[in-house]
Amino acid sequence: MNRRTFLFNSVSFLFSSLIDLDGMSRAFGFSENEEKPLPRIAIIIDDIGFSRSQARRFLDLGVPITYSILPKLEKSLDLAEEIHARGHEIMLHQPMEPHNSKLNPGPGALFVGYGAERIAEVVRENIADVPYTLGVNNHMGSRLTECKEEINEVLNVIENNALFFVDSFTSIHSVAFQEASRRHLPSTFRNVFLDNLRNEACIIAQLYQLEQHARRYGSAVGIGHPFPETARAISRFLAGQKNPSISLVHISKVLKA
Repeated sequence: MNRRTFLFNSVSFLFSSLIDLDGMSRAFGFSENEEKPLPRIAIIIDDIGFSRSQARRFLDLGVPITYSILPKLEKSLDLAEEIHARGHEIMLHQPMEPHNSKLNPGPGALFVGYGAERIAEVVRENIADVPYTLGVNNHMGSRLTECKEEINEVLNVIENNALFFVDSFTSIHSVAFQEASRRHLPSTFRNVFLDNLRNEACIIAQLYQLEQHARRYGSAVGIGHPFPETARAISRFLAGQKNPSISLVHISKVLKA
C-alpha cells in the first residue's frame, strides 16, 4: 500500500467514525436530546388533625404534598377523607417519647419500656384511626427512635401492614432508618426541617437548601408544619421556579428499599 492510498483509507475511516457518533451515543444512552430526570423534592406536612383551615392552606396550593396525620384528634378522620379525595398521600404521624419529659407527645403515643404486645396494639389502633395511611413517620420520638428494641417492634407492625417508614430524624442518634433499611423496608429519612423558625424568609431559605440537596443526591425530603408562613413560603418558592428545574413529588416517589 503506497502512502497516498494509506492516507486516503485513514481519512475515510475517520470520517465514517465521526458521522456515526450519534449512533454510538444512542447505543450508550448519551443522546443529546435525552433529558436527565429532574431532582425530586418531597414535602411532608406534619401535625395534621387539629384544624381544617390549616390543612387547606396547603391543599389549595394544588401541588403534590404528603400529609402526616396525628391519631385520635377530633378532625383526624375527616381530614384524612378530604386529603385522600384531593389525591394526596397520607401518613400516620405516630407519637413517640421525646427526651424532654415535659413535652407531651399526645394521644396514641409510644414510650420506652412498652412491650411488644402493647406497641403492636397502639400502632394498629392508630393506623385504623387514620384511613388511607400509606406510611408512618414519628412525631417527636427523640428518645424512642434511639432504642433498637422498641423501634423494631414498631417496624414489625408497619411491615405487617405493608406500609413504609420515614424517620423524621428528631435525634442524630436515631436508629430507626438504619433498622428499617436493614429489614429492606421501603423507607427514607428527613433531610431538612423547613420551619423550626416561623419566619417566611427563613423557610424559603430552607426550601432552597432542600433543593440543593436534591440536586446533589437526586432527591430530598423536607418536613414542615401547618403554619401559614410555611404555606406562603412554599407558594413563593414554587413561583420562583420559572422553568421547571425540580419535581415536587409525594413521599412514595423517593423511598429507598
